[in-house]
Amino acid sequence: MTAEFLSRIQFGFVMSFHILFPAFTIGLASWLVFLEALWLRKRSDMLRDLYFFWMKVFAGSFGLGVVSGIVMSFQFGTNWAGLSTVAGNVLGPLLSYEVMTAFFLEASFLGVMLFGWNRVGHRTHFLATCMVALGTLVSSFWILAANSWMQTPQGYTLVDGVIEASDWWAAIFNPSFPTRLVHMVLACFLSTALVIGGVSAVYLLAGRWQDKARLMLRCALAFVAIVIPLQIIAGDLSGLVVREYQPAKLAAIEARWTTAHNVPLTLFAWPDESAERNVAAVDVPHLGSLILTHSWSGEVKGLKDFPRADRPPVAAPFFGFRVMVGLGLLMLALAAVGLWLWWRGRVYASRWYLHCWVAMMPAGFVALLTGWYTAEIGRQPWVVYGVLRTADASSAVTAGAVAGSLVTYSVAYAILFGFGSWYLLKVLRDGPGSAPQRFPRDMTPQRPLAGLGIGKEENPS
Repeated sequence: MTAEFLSRIQFGFVMSFHILFPAFTIGLASWLVFLEALWLRKRSDMLRDLYFFWMKVFAGSFGLGVVSGIVMSFQFGTNWAGLSTVAGNVLGPLLSYEVMTAFFLEASFLGVMLFGWNRVGHRTHFLATCMVALGTLVSSFWILAANSWMQTPQGYTLVDGVIEASDWWAAIFNPSFPTRLVHMVLACFLSTALVIGGVSAVYLLAGRWQDKARLMLRCALAFVAIVIPLQIIAGDLSGLVVREYQPAKLAAIEARWTTAHNVPLTLFAWPDESAERNVAAVDVPHLGSLILTHSWSGEVKGLKDFPRADRPPVAAPFFGFRVMVGLGLLMLALAAVGLWLWWRGRVYASRWYLHCWVAMMPAGFVALLTGWYTAEIGRQPWVVYGVLRTADASSAVTAGAVAGSLVTYSVAYAILFGFGSWYLLKVLRDGPGSAPQRFPRDMTPQRPLAGLGIGKEENPS
């Protein structure tokens, strides 16, 4: 239980909480844009009610994401001073750009979106919703640029042991960034769609909000059916990038110990790192080379080609990757069966299928976390791949100090996120009731600005 190990646990703990809420709000913001665009076209009360319902969920999730993000950023200075010293010239500007562009954009328009329904025009309010959604996507752009640079660093020079950016274009658009950005954004959209579909399935099973639930389920099913094949393609492209730039990570993900051609796909095994072999392996011949290299007899490097000091842990990437892929295949099956039931006109009446949606509600978040664990643990022992080791990036603090802050964070998060989760569950349980009516432009109440003498109450009583 060294300070470095506890710092890694603390960062992983805080990040695991934080990543869920931005991922959810990225998808929810785009869902709100979709709902309001439909409302502008059809002026349906049902669409307005759904918009306000999911806007409450978005507001709560956004607040929890901001709070957990602030805590996470402090750790770079307290627990990872070595990373800040060596790589701060690159990571600092990238994270600052996220604040100056994405966060400011979201903050500027969030108030209009949340409170401006009867205070601004239709198109202005829709513009605010679009800007908030755009802000969430821009945020993911900069965060993934910074994280991908740590995975596949490019566009830098080392000056007296300190990294300095020599080509910002190469640093931002590093080799793993495009595929990882697409993979992450699609994961956010899928996570949100599964929640929307699962909530609608709960309402249908309970006999509540039937029309609204059917609309939500149709949209969620159609979206998952479109996006999950794209996500599988994006994941495959990401794997090819990992094979080229992080071969040790790929070897750990596949628990491949020796370099070989015609390698099998290991569906399941128990990796024994001390003996450098797999126990109880279930292999499919040739399929590993076909998937990993797109060649029937392609070569895949093994972990024995790398010094032990440069190898990542095997068990976490191996099992994490299989959980992520397994859940992705279940999402594909959920969409395929749903389309067939939709074609047969039985998608709403098949209670067993609705229960499948309820069971799959957290699947997107679980897949997102296991994918993140695979990427980050598979990068070890490097914090900046091939440049800065994790052991050299930690701060000179005591294990007791890190343990104390970890316990404090755990208690604070249990209280904060316990209350936040209770609120979100309460909103979902209450359901999409009637939302405020929209005032015609010439009947919008005028509110005076205190002390300025601007505005006039039409009916003081």
